Amino acid sequence: MPIDIETLNGPQREAVVTTEGPLLVLAGAGSGKTRVLTYRIANLIENHGVAPWQILAITFTNKAAAEMRERLGALVGPQSRGMWVSTFHSMCVRILRADAERLGFTRNFTIYDTDDQKRLYKEIMAELDVDPKRFPVNALMNRISTAKNELVVPGEFEKQASDPVGKVAARVYTRLQERLKAANAFDFDDLLLYSYLLLKNHPEVLDAYQDRFRYLMVDEYQDTNHAQYAITGLLAAKHQNIMVVGDDDQSIYSWRGADLRNILEFEQDYPNAHVVKLEQNYRSVGNVLAAANAVIANNQHRKQKKLFTAAEDGEKIKVFMASDERDEGRWIAGEIEKRRAAGLSYNQMAVFYRTNAQSRMLEDMLLRAGVPYRIVGGTRFFDRAEIRDVMAYLTLIVNPADDIAAKRVINVPRRGIGKTTIERIEQFGREMDMPFMEAAELAIVDPELRASTRQSVASFVGLVNEARTYGGELRKVIEMIIDKSGLISALQAENTDEARGRIENIQEFLGVVDEFVETHDDEDADYAAPTAGEGAEEAAPVRVLRGDSLADFIEWVRLRTDLDTVAEDGHAVTLMTVHSSKGLEFDCVFVAGMEETLFPHMNSVADAAGIEEERRLAYVAITRARKRLYLTCASQRQIFGQTSANPVSRFIQEIPSELRETSGVGSAGFSGTGWEKRGSRRGIAGSGTEAGEGRVFGRSSASGSASRSSTRTGESYSRPEAGKKAAAKMTFATGDTVDHKTFGRGKVTKVDGDTLFVKFAKTGQTKKLLKDYAPIVKINS
Repeated sequence: MPIDIETLNGPQREAVVTTEGPLLVLAGAGSGKTRVLTYRIANLIENHGVAPWQILAITFTNKAAAEMRERLGALVGPQSRGMWVSTFHSMCVRILRADAERLGFTRNFTIYDTDDQKRLYKEIMAELDVDPKRFPVNALMNRISTAKNELVVPGEFEKQASDPVGKVAARVYTRLQERLKAANAFDFDDLLLYSYLLLKNHPEVLDAYQDRFRYLMVDEYQDTNHAQYAITGLLAAKHQNIMVVGDDDQSIYSWRGADLRNILEFEQDYPNAHVVKLEQNYRSVGNVLAAANAVIANNQHRKQKKLFTAAEDGEKIKVFMASDERDEGRWIAGEIEKRRAAGLSYNQMAVFYRTNAQSRMLEDMLLRAGVPYRIVGGTRFFDRAEIRDVMAYLTLIVNPADDIAAKRVINVPRRGIGKTTIERIEQFGREMDMPFMEAAELAIVDPELRASTRQSVASFVGLVNEARTYGGELRKVIEMIIDKSGLISALQAENTDEARGRIENIQEFLGVVDEFVETHDDEDADYAAPTAGEGAEEAAPVRVLRGDSLADFIEWVRLRTDLDTVAEDGHAVTLMTVHSSKGLEFDCVFVAGMEETLFPHMNSVADAAGIEEERRLAYVAITRARKRLYLTCASQRQIFGQTSANPVSRFIQEIPSELRETSGVGSAGFSGTGWEKRGSRRGIAGSGTEAGEGRVFGRSSASGSASRSSTRTGESYSRPEAGKKAAAKMTFATGDTVDHKTFGRGKVTKVDGDTLFVKFAKTGQTKKLLKDYAPIVKINS
């Protein structure tokens, strides 16, 4: 079906029909950039005879890539399948899989995430006798990560290092790359670094990709780091058909190495670049947009643009001055309930904060009001120990040279293989220059080891070797591996609440396997990536992940990010940091903690560039809101264990007063024995709780009593400590009449442990409330 370019506005159409040469699209928040990207691709395919595999589109999250693929499927049909639409890291994995041998790796390499990486760093530091007190592992990891993203290889790094940390980092960096190569593994930064080296040092490979990808499109270009910038530059050098889309006002990742200059200097890199500004916003009402424009106008280093909208002005921005952080959370919970009563679903509401530490009190107050919420970020499902153990087994089966995976699980569950045995195997490996698993085979016949230990090592090696022969349906293969490993039976034997929670998480992991199988077809999978020398013209469409491949499944899991694990279902308010909110939108947005030292953050106040980045962050927060925006601050708050009274954030003052409506000043009417004093004064214990029908994703920042890891999507569930007050000891029975601070009179319809189901007369809704937290009293009839 022909695409209808007429439905686009003027600048959008201009970007879509400009098909040749460099193109910079400055796309303001909510200005329809995904639409422009997809229509431009469709236009190239439909009207300019470009083959789908000649187009490369790079996005920043897997979620954005999936959304773009879906939209393209709707526009151009199945032929869009041959196109590469992926994140930078996924694209680099594909490029490296095709030519890993040229770099001294094999195709079945594995990818180390932060946890694997940290273990490896600690081993190297011990080996090189580096004192972790003087040189903390995180400091070294940051230095080396920055070097890789700047494309500085170990030899260069060593020449540049002049300070003590740099000199130690240089030694660690050199050893790190040797160890990674021996393990046939890359860390995340290596994916970019080695792809760049492959393209730069192998002209025939670069040539094949340049001829293959005649048209390049890069989304979120303001967030590219130097390595991503350099790779893009190499790929585009021959045909110069590069389109970059971005918004310099939304560049908030400098701490990850993103370089704002990449977008600001695009016209210097490509002097004949065509520039299009998308300034019409389709997301937010007029007042929200005017507030965003007013705030961002205070930044010096930006391209001039001003968003406008055809939508109505909408409500003013509500600013609430709370007395303290408890009052702030309580007010937000109350407003959420008002909006809910007016018909807005919890899904369409979000609460943002600048630092994770703020989430604990917000959670506490939402719990008490019975508002279901989910946290994005926190401890991810894939970071849990039992999930990492399963992943280590799977990794080892695909890549037996992965020593970190082998050492993680050789004694998990416990097989009687102790530290001494592991060190002995490592020593064999070093002496004979072989991977840990091969050295383990030697240990089986080592007379120095006890017979029982040799038997344990033999059964572990046997298990891994046997599992490598499994074939067939992926879920069955993974179930067999988990079963043979004995992970679940060991947890069953523990027979504790925590162990049961861990088993549930492993079962949930099988749900992740199902998701992978369902979303990756086998039949469109066997396409080879182009290697040098292949006729690039008729290069087959590209290798896609196969639904039945264990290696592809591991790669898919490793490349997922926090935000890709947010479930779409479940009616719950979303809690997240402003950084995590980028690219999302909600009808109703609350930004908590709008105070100097918190937002803008104290780390940035001394530095002009830092303040500009904080302001861009505020701009991102404001422009997430479609209809309503609430900004809250507190006259005093306790955070990081100390009480402080902070001035109101400059970003609130930068919004013209006619757009704001301020209420509250704290103390008036809120002090005394409010319901917030009920229940445990120390706030939530454990880690997040199922409140309402909501789920907590990830772990709350609250610490405390033993939490029980729970069901489904990696939420955490814990029993709050019982309140010490008499009210908390009250018992409730079905049929009791109760009075609730926010919802009024209601009847208890069901009691389940500490949870009460109450049907309220005023709203007719049944709410699930926690006895110790809910501001309810029993009315003695």
